[in-house]
Amino acid sequence: MSFQSVPVAESNDPKVVAALETIRAKHGLPALGAAVVTSHGVTSVGVTGVRKIGTTVAATPADLWHLGSDTKAMTAVVIGSLVEQHKLTWETTIDEVLSAHVGSAPEAFRKITVLQLLSHRAGLVSNIDWRRASRAPGGPRAQRIAALPTIATTPLSSAPGTTYEYSNLGYVVAGVMAEQTANRAWEDLLRDIVFSRLGMTSCGFGGLGTPGQVDQPWPHDAAGKPMPANGPDVDNPEVLGPAGTAHCSLGDWGQFVADQLAGLNGKAGVLQAATYVQMHAPAFGGNYAAGWLVTSRPWGGGTVYTHNGSNTMNFATVWMAPARDFAVLVVTNRGGAVAQQATDDAAAALILMRAGGGLP
Repeated sequence: MSFQSVPVAESNDPKVVAALETIRAKHGLPALGAAVVTSHGVTSVGVTGVRKIGTTVAATPADLWHLGSDTKAMTAVVIGSLVEQHKLTWETTIDEVLSAHVGSAPEAFRKITVLQLLSHRAGLVSNIDWRRASRAPGGPRAQRIAALPTIATTPLSSAPGTTYEYSNLGYVVAGVMAEQTANRAWEDLLRDIVFSRLGMTSCGFGGLGTPGQVDQPWPHDAAGKPMPANGPDVDNPEVLGPAGTAHCSLGDWGQFVADQLAGLNGKAGVLQAATYVQMHAPAFGGNYAAGWLVTSRPWGGGTVYTHNGSNTMNFATVWMAPARDFAVLVVTNRGGAVAQQATDDAAAALILMRAGGGLP
């Protein structure tokens, strides 16, 4: 399945670029990019600035961007697909899938469910020492399995199902449950279930660009300084993958978000329509569903969905309004609070432009 999007590699909407350039310059970002999306695909794209501060290499609409924790919604779709295949249920527990690795863990940990993990309601702390976990032998899947004893013996911060606590750890455990159920690495599951089905051909994992070459947006720290290096290894460790290591072009991220919009408007896509609705409803109260913060905005006609993602060197923001059938995606190759404010400002500007009829 693919959507009827604008030819992103060739399009740079001057209206979007003009709005972004004002914001990029105000905040001193290297580059700033954005897309407007409907359930039919990407309708407008704009990218401005340079791939690396200190160079004149322009960022382009075809460039790749690190999504950080916006990967979580993709991991949730992988789980949703396995639920539809009757390989998992939303109430499947850690113990049912991973008992060989966590059999001696406290009962409360073993009874944590898939849905609690995806909702940040599992009582798990935010992170463990991922760098240490990445030193285990083997690839990312093996390293995730090797990390389970540490995860299982880390004290819970609350009783599962009771308290919201944002946790990368929870998404990694959910990813391991998917891997063990399907007997395939999370990366391969994401490629097959999401990327391939939606024609997201640019997608990959980890940091961007050829090491030492400015052929993709270069990572910058919170102060706006270029990182000493770039490339696949300049990122969080691969073991963290299900919580936030995906990258892709704005056009391909738009394909994913278009599928989400279509699903919330009752159309089957990667998943059945009912599954989209279930996954986007906070299951334990509060305002977090499976990979999405759920809130309400007048400009969105009611319920809207949002999420941020960052590996501290890049920042990505998405706002999705199903009732109005549109979404805005914003990316930059800088991390930190300034990048967060800039992407929020850019999203707000594009939302206002579309509300005023200035964008399709």
